[in-house]
Order: sequence, then structure tokens, then C-alpha cells
Amino acid sequence: MTDQPDLRHSESRSVDTTTSVVVDLREYKQSRDPIPVTFHRRELDAILWIYGRMVGEGEWRDYAIDHLKDKAVFSVFKRSGEMPLFRIEKNPKLAAKQGAFSVVSTSGMILKRGHDLSQVLKVFDKQLKLVEK
Repeated sequence: MTDQPDLRHSESRSVDTTTSVVVDLREYKQSRDPIPVTFHRRELDAILWIYGRMVGEGEWRDYAIDHLKDKAVFSVFKRSGEMPLFRIEKNPKLAAKQGAFSVVSTSGMILKRGHDLSQVLKVFDKQLKLVEK
């Protein structure tokens, strides 16, 4: 089953080695369609722990996870039909410079950025305030 016509007894099929190229299909697919950036299990555990705490306090109600070509985004919503209150982003291109993780507000302002996700997520920790009578 080839695309070439049948050969007669006296003809021979020649192999052209100059145009033969072996291509690794995995490398080809990744070059055409790069693997999206994702959160690792430990990163997602830390994010979901904060999310669960904030849901328990009644501040957050919904979330969305996006795995894009250049970054992974965990968006947090007060209501599902609104703009996200916060976006927790993982951008590996910034890992060597400012840190791969960042927390971004609704207005687009970066609240905290760093190399360690647990340090970046401390932006959501409640700070005790002094109350005077």
C-alpha cells in the first residue's frame, strides 16, 4: 500500500535519502502547540487552602482556573458573574527576575510578587488591629 505505481520486473525502486527526515512527534507537537503552564499539586493545595478559608469567612464564593501558554491564573470571585476580585498568577518567564508568582487586584495592580507562593499568599492574611475605647 503505497502512493507509488506498481513496478515492472525490470524496474527498481530507488530510495532518496536526501529528503528523508525523522521527526520526533512529541517535539513537533510541542513546537506547534506548546504545553500550557499549570499549577503543581502543592501550589494548588496552598491556593485552595486560602480559598477555603476565605469562603468560610464569606468573602469569596467562586473561582476559575485558566492554563494559558505563558501563565496559569487562579481567579477569585465574589459572585460568578463579576470581574475577579483577585488573580493569583504563575508566570515562569518572570521566575528568574521578579518571581513567578503574583497576586493581582481587580484594577490590575500587583499586590505582591515573589519566588515563593506561600510568601505571596500572605497578602490575604488578616492583620490584627488595635482597638481603643
